Amino acid sequence: VQLQASGGGLVQAGGSLRLSCGTTSGIFSGDVMGWYRQAPGKEREMVATITAGGGTNYADSVKGRFTISVDIAKSTWYLQMNNLKPDDTAVYYCNNRPRYIPGNYWGQGTLVTVSS
Repeated sequence: VQLQASGGGLVQAGGSLRLSCGTTSGIFSGDVMGWYRQAPGKEREMVATITAGGGTNYADSVKGRFTISVDIAKSTWYLQMNNLKPDDTAVYYCNNRPRYIPGNYWGQGTLVTVSS
């Protein structure tokens, strides 16, 4: 399983970015996909997760601003980030926990920088 993340960049506070993550293994019922982030000096934290069936979970800090979605046909999931804040600055990692493939898989990380 290989994950490829893209979409990070520099944006002003209040702006938007969309992150994408593709998997080489396809997406199947029972799989869980997600986005995590790690800011300098902090531990990695969950941002949002989504199941292949569409069930979602968000960190309180991003509720109402971020939306996770999945396109099973494209083996890709997304994180739409709106109303970005400087505190959202971090390296964002995509994650895949396939139901039928042992392991927990991570993308390479993409940097999101929000300027004030």
